[in-house]
Amino acid sequence: MPRPRAFDERQVLERAREQFWATGFAGTRMDDIAQVTGLGKGSLYGAFGDKGKLFHRVFGDWCTAVVEVAEARLAGGPDAEALARLSGYVHLMAENTASDTTRRGCLLAKGAAELAQQDPTVAGRSAETMTALLTLLRTEITAAQRHGDIDGAADPEQLAALLLTVVRGIEAVGKAGLDPETVRDIASTALAVLPVPEGRKRSAIRRSPAREN
Repeated sequence: MPRPRAFDERQVLERAREQFWATGFAGTRMDDIAQVTGLGKGSLYGAFGDKGKLFHRVFGDWCTAVVEVAEARLAGGPDAEALARLSGYVHLMAENTASDTTRRGCLLAKGAAELAQQDPTVAGRSAETMTALLTLLRTEITAAQRHGDIDGAADPEQLAALLLTVVRGIEAVGKAGLDPETVRDIASTALAVLPVPEGRKRSAIRRSPAREN
């Protein structure tokens, strides 16, 4: 009968994530993971496999969390509130970046930039995450079109791709050192360029002060 693990798996994964996030995949050794988690390398290999498999686990958990944050904001509801849901999500992402004083950026972006070209697992998980985000954005844009807040003649797929690019790009320029107020203004500008039906006044789009990881 196998012995139960004498450690908190979730805590170990969180500490491993912090190490990968800080030093990247190539810059992280299993010795580093052992030090931050307090586990021996034998225990780490036994529980999670090699460094690549451990990173895949951490990266996959992060991608899941990214989609869950989006789902919490873009969960559907009355068409009349779709534009507000879009606004809340885009501003939330900008605020997260503006508040990231350590400029670590997003593990999804960092992991994909470093590994996607040579690691099919990371490439596939990244693409899956982007597709999920694109679908959530497109659904809300279509709802806003039905309500008349966004021009129904516009292509919802293209608008969703635009907002997704803005959200992911905000993280990149924020990490590069763009000042927080400019980061917030980018979100407002992106939402302001969404096309409205001819003759309709643009709805007020307010910033969302809430912050989530």
